[in-house]
Amino acid sequence: MGTTAAAHPAITYHFDNLLNFRDVGTHVNTLMERTVLRTGLLFRSARPDEASQSDRDQLVNKYHVKTIIDLRSKTEHINAAKKRSGVDPSVNSAALSTTNKAFDNEVRHPVEIPGIRYKYINLNGKGFERHLIWQLRYTSLAKLVFLMALGYRTEGISVLGKELMLPRGLIGLGIDTLDCSGPEIKEVFDVLADADAWPVMINCTQGKDRTGITILLVLVLCGVDLGAITQDYVKSEEELEPEKAERMTEIQSIGLDESFATCPPDFCGKVVQHLESKYGGIDSYLAKISVDTTHSERVRQILKANG
Repeated sequence: MGTTAAAHPAITYHFDNLLNFRDVGTHVNTLMERTVLRTGLLFRSARPDEASQSDRDQLVNKYHVKTIIDLRSKTEHINAAKKRSGVDPSVNSAALSTTNKAFDNEVRHPVEIPGIRYKYINLNGKGFERHLIWQLRYTSLAKLVFLMALGYRTEGISVLGKELMLPRGLIGLGIDTLDCSGPEIKEVFDVLADADAWPVMINCTQGKDRTGITILLVLVLCGVDLGAITQDYVKSEEELEPEKAERMTEIQSIGLDESFATCPPDFCGKVVQHLESKYGGIDSYLAKISVDTTHSERVRQILKANG
């Protein structure tokens, strides 16, 4: 028989500078009032760049995180480095442009936590970007190319933000991610299929949407009820409230509005509906993006209780 909710009391996490962190297994088990997932294996959070030493110690020694899957773009990493350097967010991104050769040493490595392996996967990578870019008006496309060529990455992305991302909304972009980010999602599942990678923490900037759709796919694979998946997703909105004003500055810098700081309650339902109607469900979708069936089954076995 399943374990009751009383055996899974709500957990409060105590971090100095790490938002939107939770043990997905524990949260889902609490929501479903029975043991569905193994706990202490899959975590989600917002970006851990500003994690204090105490926060880092917890991730390594309390939660035993072995691997962090970071779903952010290069531009987001550069902007986070700009923030850490105390540079005004309004400063043109070209002012802190970084060569590919120096990018890891100057931007990523300084905030990596010793003892944790990092896997950087830009979830909305080349396929997703091409899908959006080729929908731009010619004049907007020319402006985007010009800005990117000069190194003004944030300003270039704002062209996409205003013209395409804003009208699509979070749900539309979530569906676009399913359709256009197959190689990146496959890469995530390749990591998750490695038993030595666990426990795993997945993050993007807010730990909300790209992290949310990745966690959604894993939970659907493990047979978790859609209601629990939705409740886990929408929890991010309240978890991110302490930094909402600051996050809005970042969101607005790429041409988006306050709706992108929220968690639409129908996000998960619409994404799952698309997953089923277009692909025939999670197993067919993963096969479509070349996730080996042995890999998807291994993820189930690792995470699913009694699985």
